[in-house]
Amino acid sequence: MTASRDVPEALAAIGRADPRLCAFLDVWPDEALARVPGAARLPLAGLPFAVKGPTGIRSHAARRLIAAGGVPVGSTSVPGPGTYWKTWGLGAHGRTANPWRPDRTPGGSSAGSAAAVAAGLVELATGSDGAGSVRIPAAWCGVFGFKTTNGLLPSPDRSGLASAGVLARSAASAHTWLRCVLEPYEPAVTELPLRAAYSPDLGYADVDPEVAAVVRAAVRRLTAAGVVRLGDTGCELLDPAAVWQAVRSGTAAAPEEEIRRENDRRLDAFFAGTPLLLAPVTPNRPHGHEGPGELFSTALTWSFNVSGHPAASVPAGFTPDGCPVGLQLVARRGADVQLLGMARAVESVLKPVLPAPRI
Repeated sequence: MTASRDVPEALAAIGRADPRLCAFLDVWPDEALARVPGAARLPLAGLPFAVKGPTGIRSHAARRLIAAGGVPVGSTSVPGPGTYWKTWGLGAHGRTANPWRPDRTPGGSSAGSAAAVAAGLVELATGSDGAGSVRIPAAWCGVFGFKTTNGLLPSPDRSGLASAGVLARSAASAHTWLRCVLEPYEPAVTELPLRAAYSPDLGYADVDPEVAAVVRAAVRRLTAAGVVRLGDTGCELLDPAAVWQAVRSGTAAAPEEEIRRENDRRLDAFFAGTPLLLAPVTPNRPHGHEGPGELFSTALTWSFNVSGHPAASVPAGFTPDGCPVGLQLVARRGADVQLLGMARAVESVLKPVLPAPRI
């Protein structure tokens, strides 16, 4: 398929699906088509992509993708006004639907980015992750999501919790994104089996039994295939909820700082001997559009926003009621390229899911 056909086809697919999916805030057909001739001669050859939210086109990642020949086709939905919880999105046509379960949210705050990738409208979309805002929608929409090491790429978040990320059809597509946005980029070799440890709850979270079962089955498949070799060491952390909230508000005091130091100590000790940590992405399945209730969907993700480690969400399977579940992969700080290599190996067994129905 040539690049000049890719962009028109992406725009046509968005036009058909988005009135029901509500993944986009804005679509730029004229600008996108005008970019195609020049982009076709560059490495990405006119690959259509989407950007997160109204300011996403100004992000470092978007600029780098455009410079490499990517073509932005529109901005995706983020949480709208009127609610304090951020695991949802509001597009130009209404609240964003999960392509697999329209009665459920896609997650957030990179809501539209995940929904657009899951529905096959674009191959990849930019995101940002301050508490799980890439990994949660990736898990709930059955796509690949990647959060970079905190500080690796420019971020407007002054708290230091948020880092750039991407939603993509596969780890290979995310690898293409990282090659474009990271400078310098150093390739890495992935050796199998991957030495890893599996934590079903990181030592503190209350995980939905059906979500836990899907992740546990995925880990068993990886070990049976010889891609992962589980060691005897585990990784149990202290609940970081109070730490994250204090850092976000700028009020971190001695008790929160002590929890943060202890978790950093435990993670440093873990990654000194084991390159990969496996865990669920979320403790719960996607909730309805009315909200999560008392559940913290971020319970298993925001530990690594506080610590700064890179983390990814790989589709692990579905709960019996048809909700996607994500397996979280975490590596040492700065091992972003290595983590994507490990994710590709994991994906070779678990396999990327097909695009969801365009509801």
